[in-house]
Amino acid sequence: MSAADAPTVSRPFFRRKKTCPFAGANAPKIDWKDTKLLSRYISERGKMIPSRITAVSQKKQRELARAVKNARYMALIPYVNMEIDTGGGYQGRR
Repeated sequence: MSAADAPTVSRPFFRRKKTCPFAGANAPKIDWKDTKLLSRYISERGKMIPSRITAVSQKKQRELARAVKNARYMALIPYVNMEIDTGGGYQGRR
């Protein structure tokens, strides 16, 4: 039995450890007036993107949520992104 005939052992997918983008020396400060930074963590519909996707730590996610809420209250960013849908999606019961 040669090495080519031996069953191959597949290694599981290597997942790189996510690091918080707000941790470290050159990390940006979370500020409710910085709408460009906050908009990176808000979806197209206006919802906040969860930390499991953005890799923000729990402590910084709470700060980020408070900053987004303050910016919404001060009308710097919208609560909901209302786009007019021109498609013929679900219309409900008729």
